[in-house]
Amino acid sequence: MQILQHQADFILSQSTHTGLVGGFRSGKTHSGVIKTILKKFEYSGKDVAYYLPTYQLIKDVAFPKFIEIFDYHNINYELNKTDKDIITPAGRIIFRSLDNHELIIGYEVAYSLVDEADVLPKSKMKEAMVKILSRNSVKLQGCNNATDFVSTPEGFSFMYDFFVKNANNNKKLIRARTSSNPFISENYINSLKSEYSQEQLMAYLNGEFVNFNSGNVYKFNRETDSTNREANEKDILHIGMDFNITNMNAVVHIKENGKSYAVDEFVEVYDTTTMIEKIREHYPKNYIYIYPDASGQNRSTSGKTDVQLLQAAGFKVKVLPKNPFVRDRVNELNKQFRDKTYFVNIKTCKNYVEALEQIGYKGGEPDKTSGYDHITEAGGYYAWQQRVLNFSIRV
Repeated sequence: MQILQHQADFILSQSTHTGLVGGFRSGKTHSGVIKTILKKFEYSGKDVAYYLPTYQLIKDVAFPKFIEIFDYHNINYELNKTDKDIITPAGRIIFRSLDNHELIIGYEVAYSLVDEADVLPKSKMKEAMVKILSRNSVKLQGCNNATDFVSTPEGFSFMYDFFVKNANNNKKLIRARTSSNPFISENYINSLKSEYSQEQLMAYLNGEFVNFNSGNVYKFNRETDSTNREANEKDILHIGMDFNITNMNAVVHIKENGKSYAVDEFVEVYDTTTMIEKIREHYPKNYIYIYPDASGQNRSTSGKTDVQLLQAAGFKVKVLPKNPFVRDRVNELNKQFRDKTYFVNIKTCKNYVEALEQIGYKGGEPDKTSGYDHITEAGGYYAWQQRVLNFSIRV
């Protein structure tokens, strides 16, 4: 059977967890079915499992796909719709629904495949995942029990959390575009374009994680706007800072050759004094500039304003008389992303990256109810003041 490159990459992957996230009709389910069948015969005599959000999808999608491939290759099988399994010459393929995870009990398998993992609410999918991993326990020789996933992305849901936010060396994520499937007509793609928003098309045609609610505020792309740069004791540091009682945030930058690199973060710090202690603890030898929220000139802590506390700690504080308009601060940071003059270390700035990727608009402003506004403001204060102050550093 002819398969596409992303399908081959998924099927041949030996990672403990491989994810294929793609647009509509990009061949995700087909890939999952083929890999499950191959694993079934590789682990002959051991059961494998295939999961979908509902039993209706198992009946309407999974069973016909498996039967199609068995018939194509003249593989004998017995479909048991009552017990939700297929018996093959190599053993059993077990089918279970994710929305009723209480029934993911009473069996053990050597391999698991989860189809449309992003359909369920994130919290419910995480509950099902605990059950799935506990069933995937049959001992194998020379390899680990793998649990793989195929899905269309539904915003920043389970697939994003599992493969991007919590990425590690045991996980591999493969992306697929609808246009990669040569058997899809241009008319089908055009019909989607007429029905969905731009954000939805990015997910449903390109397999990208996007904010469906109101569009992303920031144009950050972790594939093109990331850096491996980290701070050392010789670096001059530039720290954007947002003041909030019990929830102070700061983003640490390095400037080199006209470009800015976000290399560290401080999140949910209690107050200015604690922030000073944390910065000094992490960077005792560095010369440091602070670019704070302008409100820090007015707030008083123990008789001194926040800015005065920072200055008394030996930091060089660069503060404007008032904060920029929100739209100006956002536009400036997006301009620097677009111009490739601002980069973020996705390993050391995980909260900042998550906020840049997920904060959306609410009432025409960045959504303050999301919890992502504080750290993006900290980074934005630095980016804006770089433009306004445009000063030469002399130490």
